[in-house]
Amino acid sequence: MRHPFAYDVVFFIAMLATALALGPAMAHLFSLPNKIGLPAEDYFIAQKAYRGWNLLGFLILLELLAIAALAVMARHEPRVLWPVLAAIACIIGAQAVFWIWTYPANEATRNWTFVPENWEALRRQWEFSHAAGALFQVLAVAALILAALRRSPA
Repeated sequence: MRHPFAYDVVFFIAMLATALALGPAMAHLFSLPNKIGLPAEDYFIAQKAYRGWNLLGFLILLELLAIAALAVMARHEPRVLWPVLAAIACIIGAQAVFWIWTYPANEATRNWTFVPENWEALRRQWEFSHAAGALFQVLAVAALILAALRRSPA
């Protein structure tokens, strides 16, 4: 079965957006061992590297919209649809982790410009929530790769 060009474009956008969103997630994950034990002053300086990263929020929106469109387009191909739905679940899982654990730590520290008494607990919460989000993002990429491999040949 030959897929329409639009299906190929949406698949490409979904995979590219998900892969691009993986970059910042992995940056957080790989920096964790180097940052988790820093003293407050050094940690708060290191956190300045993430200023402006909130602008990447559009990427997550594009990712979700493209994967949702892909799910609609793949609805008659269960071998493709199920991994696409798994990718959506992983992206939603990553977002849930962010809004439940990461965002509150950002708020309590005023985006890491204010050192509250419990900053070390907030640091652990922030770092490990980003690690969990990265794992969800890796699973989303893997699910989309699986979906691509399961597509009907052209």
